[in-house]
Amino acid sequence: MTDLPPEPVFSEPWHGQVFALTVHLNETGHFDWPDWTARFSKTLAAHGLSRELDGGDDYFLAWLETLEGFLAEIGQAAPPEVERLRAAWERAYLATPHGAPVHLPEGV
Repeated sequence: MTDLPPEPVFSEPWHGQVFALTVHLNETGHFDWPDWTARFSKTLAAHGLSRELDGGDDYFLAWLETLEGFLAEIGQAAPPEVERLRAAWERAYLATPHGAPVHLPEGV
C-alpha cells in the first residue's frame, strides 16, 4: 500500500486565503454566518451556479464578489480602495522576479 499525500483542500492558495479571511471576519464579529450564507447564495444564484461546484475559481470568484460587496456595504472596504489595492498588488507581482516574494511598496 502506497501512502499518498493528502489532496489539498483548496486548489489555489488564494481560495484558502479568501476563505480564511471570511471566517476571521465572522469570528471577530463583523457579520453573522447566516447573513453571509444568504448573501453568498444570492451571488451563486445570480451567476447561475446551480450545478455542483468543485471549489474551483468560479466558486471562489463568487465568494470574493460576495465578500467585497458585503465589506463595502458595512463600510469596511470601499470599492475605490479595493480597486486601488488590487492594482497595487498587480503592479507589484508583475514587477517581481518569478519565485521571489511579492511585496507592496511602503505607504500603499
